[in-house]
Amino acid sequence: MTTISALDSRAAWTRLALSLTIGLVGNVGMWSIIVIMPAMQAEFGVDRADAALPYTLTMVGFALGNYAIGRAVDRWGITRSMIVAALGLGLGFSGAAMAPNLATLSVLQCVIGFFTATCFGPLIADVSHWFLKRRGVAVAITASSNYLSGAIWPLILADILAGQGWRAAYFVIAVTALVVMIPLSLLLRARVPEAARAEAEHFAALRARSVNFSSRSLTILLAIAGIGCCVAMSMPQVHIVAFCTDLGYGPAIGAEMLSLMLFGGVASRLVSGVLADWVGGVRTLLIGSALQCLALLLYLPTTGLTPLYIVSLVFGLSQGGIVPSYAIIVREYLPSRVAGERVGLVMMSTVAGMALGGWLSGWIYDLTGSYQWAFLNGIGFNMVNIAIMLLILTRTGPARPAKAQALAA
Repeated sequence: MTTISALDSRAAWTRLALSLTIGLVGNVGMWSIIVIMPAMQAEFGVDRADAALPYTLTMVGFALGNYAIGRAVDRWGITRSMIVAALGLGLGFSGAAMAPNLATLSVLQCVIGFFTATCFGPLIADVSHWFLKRRGVAVAITASSNYLSGAIWPLILADILAGQGWRAAYFVIAVTALVVMIPLSLLLRARVPEAARAEAEHFAALRARSVNFSSRSLTILLAIAGIGCCVAMSMPQVHIVAFCTDLGYGPAIGAEMLSLMLFGGVASRLVSGVLADWVGGVRTLLIGSALQCLALLLYLPTTGLTPLYIVSLVFGLSQGGIVPSYAIIVREYLPSRVAGERVGLVMMSTVAGMALGGWLSGWIYDLTGSYQWAFLNGIGFNMVNIAIMLLILTRTGPARPAKAQALAA
């Protein structure tokens, strides 16, 4: 077996399948609070703004976890980090299920978000070490577990919520995380063969020498771009339900459009992964950002129900592949020994962009009484992301994409 085939071997694809399964379970921490929010709000007797605080702290924990656990993966490997994360999720969900008040639940949701992050940036970084020719596809599939988890878990928890309440649902999640994630994590103990890692480092070094930025400068640019694209991305994702309610269609229609976005996002991630293997991460991200900008522009004149469904689908198909493309760029240009840290840092910036954008769009709506300026704000931030990708592309010399390099080798 050559070093290149070791990177895209049957063992690599098996590892990808295991990672996808772990992600489907572990990423529930991002979506569970959304599912239980109405029941939790009714039990604690708080208003909607206070009920949203646990979600906000979940995202804060998720952002911090992507960076901190990414560094841990670089040092100790994915298995140890994932076992700790499974234990953290088990304890976090169990504690949240017994929370006596909103404040306690909010703190525990921050803990849940922190350990949930293990199943996003750090897991993506680990999978990326095992692929070269099909790295884009592998990263896209792993990243899709986040959206798929959000689509599947509400269906699983629906009967429990209706019959036994949100606390029972949280206990079920806690047990599932322990039972599924720990055994599967033990199957990820193998490390990339040193010869294969050296081969991948060689291609990364060739790519890195072709761009006129230092490793640190490139990381900072990617982090700024991540904030820009996700401020734009958050406008429809966070406010589509409220937007539809303002137009008189009601929250149920808005929820359907959000679901349509998520499923479109899964398809977008898979297609973008294939595209990245041919043209590279920067060009793939640039295409996705340009399409996202177009979709945001289409929202401005759109008020009809059917056109809104169509635009929401276009938006989902546009934006889904953007965030995974950052991980691909990091792996193309930066050394593998810092992949977990740098992928985690850039993913943290995208989460920060989502959090900032969600609040900023609401603030603009309160200020203007309309979402029109909020959409325009998103377009402006999106242009920052596009400008940075164009800058990286124009400062990069000729370089073959990973697939061509691997085939040549």
